[in-house]
Amino acid sequence: MTKRDIRVRRVGQRVTAYLAYICLVLMAGTAFAADEPGCFDCHDDPGSTAHRVLQTAHGSLQGGGANACTTCHGASEEHDRRGKRAPPEVSFGPRWPSAVEARNAACLNCHESGEQLLWAGSAHQQENMACDTCHDAHRLADLALDHVAAEDKCLDCHTDVRAQLHLPSRHPIAEGKTACRDCHNPHGGLGDSALRQVTLNDNCFSCHQEMRGPFLWEHPPAAEDCSECHRPHGSVHPRLLNARGPALCQQCHAAAFHPSVPYDAAGLPGAGADVNLLGKNCLNCHGRIHGSNHPSGARLTR
Repeated sequence: MTKRDIRVRRVGQRVTAYLAYICLVLMAGTAFAADEPGCFDCHDDPGSTAHRVLQTAHGSLQGGGANACTTCHGASEEHDRRGKRAPPEVSFGPRWPSAVEARNAACLNCHESGEQLLWAGSAHQQENMACDTCHDAHRLADLALDHVAAEDKCLDCHTDVRAQLHLPSRHPIAEGKTACRDCHNPHGGLGDSALRQVTLNDNCFSCHQEMRGPFLWEHPPAAEDCSECHRPHGSVHPRLLNARGPALCQQCHAAAFHPSVPYDAAGLPGAGADVNLLGKNCLNCHGRIHGSNHPSGARLTR
């Protein structure tokens, strides 16, 4: 056998091996395509909701493509049969809405840690709310990152809070400087009102650290519960106060170190000019209302 014949045989062997490799790849692709659900055979509109999920993180589940659909909607073999109108095993749409438990379970299969850890037993879970009440798995922008959309979702139900956020004294949520989720975890919390911290004070102190203390001279209501004096969402009084001073102070200090004389509108300009009803009233002297570390601050005056 000549050298030329040897070279021809080697080239033929390489071509045969390459063609065999191509056949294996094509066969594997055909098998994969046969195993893949036929969701996009019917949902073939590129602008549809079904296709929009491919632009999100959910579109890469189980390798992407139609396999991502069955990750959340189940195998849905009856639904996949042509000519039948059987619903998917788990449907989030208005046409075939599945039970709340089934829809939530589809989400919690992956989202079972982090902020979702406290979902079981939370206020929203007890109200029989579904994840898709607030979230859209096919939405490109994450609701948690969209400030305006997130606040609108919360305030659609919490209409009393929406009204309070338009009062003269309020947290700057409308300006985008704070958000509902800064204080609340909508998926649940260890304390009341789905707060991120166990207690209300710890929640407030996460921003207002200068009020935390410890102080040499404590003001017991301030150390116990911020809501004794403040309304967290909004108030008609300055500094989110529950009432105007000195009326707020006199709810507790009726006869402590001062004559037990209740202040009312008679001391306001037009009827009088009582110094305790003008300006900061009680705070004219007791300025360290949350607590004092001054040796002479027993009365919270310095």
